[in-house]
Parts: sequence; C-alpha cells; structure tokens
Amino acid sequence: MQVILGTKIGMTQIIGDDGVVTPVTVLQAGPITVTQIKTVETDGYNAVQFGFGQGKNLSKSVTGHAKKAGENINPKVLKEFRVNEIPEGMKLGDTITVEAFKLGDKVTVTGTSKGKGYAGTVKRWNFNESRNTHGFKGDIRKVGSIGSMYPQKVWKGKKMPGRMGHDQVTVKNLVVAYIDAANNLIGLKGAVPGPKKGIVAVEGKE
Repeated sequence: MQVILGTKIGMTQIIGDDGVVTPVTVLQAGPITVTQIKTVETDGYNAVQFGFGQGKNLSKSVTGHAKKAGENINPKVLKEFRVNEIPEGMKLGDTITVEAFKLGDKVTVTGTSKGKGYAGTVKRWNFNESRNTHGFKGDIRKVGSIGSMYPQKVWKGKKMPGRMGHDQVTVKNLVVAYIDAANNLIGLKGAVPGPKKGIVAVEGKE
C-alpha cells in the first residue's frame, strides 16, 4: 500500500548524473503504523487507519484505541485512507515506510496551507485599490458596495475580507525524486502545501 504520513522539512535541489537540477521538497516521512482496519461489513466502507509520530498528553480514548495496535504506540496523528480492497495480510501493528515508494512514482499530496490571518480584499481576492486622488482621504483599500437596492441582502459567496489560508490543499501528480530509507526521508519534485513542520499525507497511484 503506497501511503505515508510525514512532516515537511523544506525545499532543496538535487543534481542528476546528467547535470539537470531538480527542485524537491523533503519530507520526514514515516514509519506509520496500522491502528485500525475498517471493512464494509463493520463500518460500511473499506479503509485503513494509520498512526504517525509520538504524541504527548493524549486523551484516554486515543491511548486506548492505539494500544490495540501495540503497547508503545502513541500516535501524534491519526489518518485513514479509503481503499477498494484491504491489502492481503494487513493487520493491526503493521508498519509502512518510505520503501513502499520508488523513484519516478507519481503521488498525491494533501496538507494544510499556511495561515495568513485576517486579510482584506486586496490581499485575499486581488481586488484593485480605489483612486488615490482628491476626496478619498486614504480609503483606497475599502471594499466598496457589497449589494444592490434589490434584493436587500448580500449574496452568499460574496468576496469580502476574512480569514485567509489554513485550508486543506491537495496537489496531484508530484514525482518522487529522492528516497533515503535509512533516515525516513522522501523528496518530491515541486512544492508541497503547508509550512515547515506541517503534517502532510502522501498517497501513491497503485
């Protein structure tokens, strides 16, 4: 099963034997442990849940749930991946490392984008500023009219100031360009969403 969870270290570049420079994002990935197996008979769908990292101050419910896979398993992150069929022979406590991938594999990466806080329309939606001329008194970044005389409401989805970023982002067709099984590192060609130390999920196309 080609899946892995990891944390984003940052970007670097690798130079191939032909001299081509490839930008890569390096992830500290795995190992991950199977903490639950869901089937159509018991849960209505097929999925495998994995635990990653070492958590602190876990709740009793999470601790008890993880103990079913092993005594020393205290995952920082739990995430499940839906599958058409449960891999043959997979059981609680099994581990997956970056060795499940190989160079050249295309993967889908899901992470949480950087949070930008509360932002106005110029930054958030790329609105133009108003004319900075006589009579505006510096109000060049205001939103302006947000509705009409009829109907007397603001339409749902209107682009306005608000929280920007910190959204789930999925990037498809990234290519595995580097693998270091000894240090649990994997390098993906291109950019991966999220800040450094952010949790990301990598899923292959088996």
